[in-house]
Amino acid sequence: MYLSILNFLQEAESLFKDIPDSRRVLLDKIGKYVASKSQAQEKAELIYICTHNSRRSHFGQIWAKIAARYYGFDNVETYSGGTEATAFNPNAIKAIKALGFLVGKEDETNNPRYTVMFDNEKETITCFSKKYDDAINPKEGFCAVMTCTEADGACPFIPGASLRVSTPYLDPKASDNTDQQDAQYAERSKQIAVETLYAFSVAKKLIS
Repeated sequence: MYLSILNFLQEAESLFKDIPDSRRVLLDKIGKYVASKSQAQEKAELIYICTHNSRRSHFGQIWAKIAARYYGFDNVETYSGGTEATAFNPNAIKAIKALGFLVGKEDETNNPRYTVMFDNEKETITCFSKKYDDAINPKEGFCAVMTCTEADGACPFIPGASLRVSTPYLDPKASDNTDQQDAQYAERSKQIAVETLYAFSVAKKLIS
């Protein structure tokens, strides 16, 4: 894993103590899901869902994959989706690039596919905007993590999900084109990273 990302993860672990108990209860559910799948030697699949699949849900998909690698879970696959498709937001891409991720743009469509690289082993994460029930996403047995209140309300039931957890985050979109833009995107990415890492640390403890 790239050193800058590894250093960020180590810093994030030190912030677990700041996660409110009410959030820990929800994140523990994700950790238990991952642990149970690991103990059963089954694939753990997580879909991070937001309205437009452009910002928070991509952060969730990326950080869950990183957390899985960091804590040694090789049975985890992460995905994202929305109630509608738009595009992976450039400001969100800028935020992860600032942390050392390498991001390659695969095409020039209105909804490009991006390849996100985080280590020298050339493992990548494919990111593009899609609906949560897109063909690329799993159809049953997965954990649906709702990252915004709008998607949570619009999708009270996610077909095929064995677990649905609502962990809404404030939308950094409100800061677009302001002098707070970069800081707000970085803050939201960091919050999602810390909480996702915490969930996987719970899973690690449960199987240890």
